[in-house]
Amino acid sequence: MSDADKVENKSEELKGKAKEAAGSAVGNESLEAEGKADQTKGSVKQAGEKIKDAFKS
Repeated sequence: MSDADKVENKSEELKGKAKEAAGSAVGNESLEAEGKADQTKGSVKQAGEKIKDAFKS
């Protein structure tokens, strides 16, 4: 996994956490759900990259 991919995926997770927190704070369920989806997407991408790395070794 390239360092750029790691940073991008982690960034997506953190952005999702921020959206979820903001949505929760203002009572916006749509924004909260979008944040959770962003976190999940980032986690799945990271898992995929780790699998790629395992096969490269």
